[in-house]
Amino acid sequence: MKYSCHFIKATQEMCDFDHHVPAPYIRKTFSLGFQPSRAEITVCGLGFYELYINGQNITKGPLAPYISNPDDVCYYDRYDLSGLLKKGKNSVGVLLGNGFRNAFGGFIWDFDKAACRGAPTVALCLEAADGERLFELEADETFRVHPSPILFDDERMGCRYDARREIPGWSEPDFDDSGWDYAQTERRPRGIARLCEAEPITVTEELKPVSITYHEEMAYCYESMRNDALPLKGAVARQAYVYDFGVNGAGVTRLTIQNAAPGQTITVRHAEDLVHGDVSVNSTIFLRKESTDPYVQYGQTDVYICKGGDETFTPIFKYDGFRYAIVEGLTPQQANECALTFLVMNSGLKERAGFSCSDPTLNQLQACARRSDLSNFYYFPTDCPHREKNGWTGDASVSAEHMLLNLQAEKSLKEWLVNIRLAQREDGALPGIVPTGGWGFAWGNGPAWDSVCVNLPYNLYRFTGDKEVILENAGMILRYLYYISRRRDERGLIAVGLGDWLDPFEQEHGGIASPLWVTDSATIYDLAVKAAFLFSQAGLTKESDYARAFAGEMRASFRKFLIDPQTMTVAGDCQTSQAIALETGLFDENELPLARRRLVEIIHRDGDVNACGMIGLRYVYHALVNAGEEDLAYRLITSTSRSCYGYWMAHGATSLWECFPDLEAGTEGSKNHHFMGDISSLFIQEFVGLKPNPRCSDVNTCEISPHFVKNLDYAEAFYLSPLGKISVRWDRTANGAAIRLRVPKGIKGKLVLPEGCCFADERSELPLDDIDGDLTVSAIFKC
Repeated sequence: MKYSCHFIKATQEMCDFDHHVPAPYIRKTFSLGFQPSRAEITVCGLGFYELYINGQNITKGPLAPYISNPDDVCYYDRYDLSGLLKKGKNSVGVLLGNGFRNAFGGFIWDFDKAACRGAPTVALCLEAADGERLFELEADETFRVHPSPILFDDERMGCRYDARREIPGWSEPDFDDSGWDYAQTERRPRGIARLCEAEPITVTEELKPVSITYHEEMAYCYESMRNDALPLKGAVARQAYVYDFGVNGAGVTRLTIQNAAPGQTITVRHAEDLVHGDVSVNSTIFLRKESTDPYVQYGQTDVYICKGGDETFTPIFKYDGFRYAIVEGLTPQQANECALTFLVMNSGLKERAGFSCSDPTLNQLQACARRSDLSNFYYFPTDCPHREKNGWTGDASVSAEHMLLNLQAEKSLKEWLVNIRLAQREDGALPGIVPTGGWGFAWGNGPAWDSVCVNLPYNLYRFTGDKEVILENAGMILRYLYYISRRRDERGLIAVGLGDWLDPFEQEHGGIASPLWVTDSATIYDLAVKAAFLFSQAGLTKESDYARAFAGEMRASFRKFLIDPQTMTVAGDCQTSQAIALETGLFDENELPLARRRLVEIIHRDGDVNACGMIGLRYVYHALVNAGEEDLAYRLITSTSRSCYGYWMAHGATSLWECFPDLEAGTEGSKNHHFMGDISSLFIQEFVGLKPNPRCSDVNTCEISPHFVKNLDYAEAFYLSPLGKISVRWDRTANGAAIRLRVPKGIKGKLVLPEGCCFADERSELPLDDIDGDLTVSAIFKC
């Protein structure tokens, strides 16, 4: 397999808001003197491409090949061309989009200033053979180029297409391209050449609208703190049809128009929410002087100019996060349910685990977590699909366990780790987003975000047993530990980054409740412990010894300066501080009862509602379950109080939100994020009790330790282990619970009942090693 380093482009001009440059067609006709018995092509299209062979689109999926900084990695795709080439005349065609190569729509993160920025470019190598006969073709200056009907494209800002400029047959072998220009040579980007191993993005579902409403006039507005819909200057949709697809997801809308007039212009704006019947842009723009106008004019907006007749248009080189599509330019006859279809898109990840129970709220939350995980997985975990579309490292770090528990995402996450390693600075610092053009080192990172460098490999190893992931990332982890160890203060503590992001009571209390010293220092202790374990598993003794010693130093400093030894209260006296110290092992065994009681006291003091931000939510419910307070954990989750998950469900959420806004007071937030999705892990691993490989010792081990939440009549989960499907269900009975297991042969582990429960023979544990199939046992509540 050959990766061509010869890049070509259509023009030096770069598209931006002030100067629209059409996406280029690039093509070449070539002749084969034999019928090939084997043939393949490798292609690197930066930023995005579509590939055509003899007029047939063979692209692996939308947004190919990947989303990366081409000064770090240039991704190639390989295609088997067997049966697609013929003796005689053939053609290869490429349509290029801007992607990260020219991500001017990401100006908030300085992507428009990135050193890698340039006009779209492509390199390809086609090889065909039959016995000893070999034909090879690389992209060069003999390829022909021409503007396509795509007048404008940006991953965040949409696609503008003029169907009147279509060129029928442009990718066919017999097409006459003599009037087209020749391609120009482009300097090879600095990134390493690499075959993309991540799952391609696919259309997973097609949704029809659940309702269509007509509005004579709609303002694009920002909802103020006074619960007023403040119109944004000049942003008005007139004679608009609002298509409601019922759920907040990610993808594109396919437009199907009947009896279109030549030149008829259709504009489709995508939004998460409506405010008093107007289009809310709260979550899709940044209210800064330099950013509002472009986001209002372009953000998540497609424009289609008709050629006339019956037409279908699917935008490319972009995607949107939305529930609603606001359409201007349709006639009443055209505005039917067939006019717009929501093509739900995400990386093609297979399911690994699932959960359901007797409580509708928990079931809805599990569905929301799955939808947000997938809506935010476009080659790698993103923060949100509508506004940023960035690979925020902290979001992925807190979601690593529940994502890998639920989804077979290991190939894509290992690929993203390549990009994280290459984004790491020489001194060991990591940016807050990957890919990046350099943004994210001065703000947006810190231990809770940087922890992705350990938490991803750790959970990948736990769920796959792949030691290669440790060896691949050992250098990055060690360099980061060296770096962060130098950021300690005179007490040996760390406070260098973002803290408990989106603390729900930050405004009321005048700041984040948990001190940065607590969350940063606890996080680094946890990372050092996990790093020591990973290094030991890979036989890296010296590295393991260093990480273990560093962890010991961090633990000693934390305990000396941040824990009150009399009350076992952690600095900050709040839910996040207490929970993170409990769950990362910063208390000694004999201190746990008092420390856990203190957490419960804090929660009661706070009114039995959640008072944690992003970091605390990763730990607090697990800490409660470990304290024997699974019922309190359940109440906190399902409560309809403003700072609890049940509040979202009571207000019609179909995905996980970014924060806990006070909707009655008029505060708003983004409504599709995955980083608060650890509740899914809690449901599966704690409420049902299905814990795959809990000690990272063997992927064929499992511990089943259910917690019988009083408000649940039953709970069930499954997990696809390497040896087969493990399933667990418990049903409440008059004096206990009936537990049904399905365990494939070869799985080692045990069924462990919680304190206060036993089997009929008074035991509280049952080995799984001899089970091959189904087993039903009864748990008896002693009191």
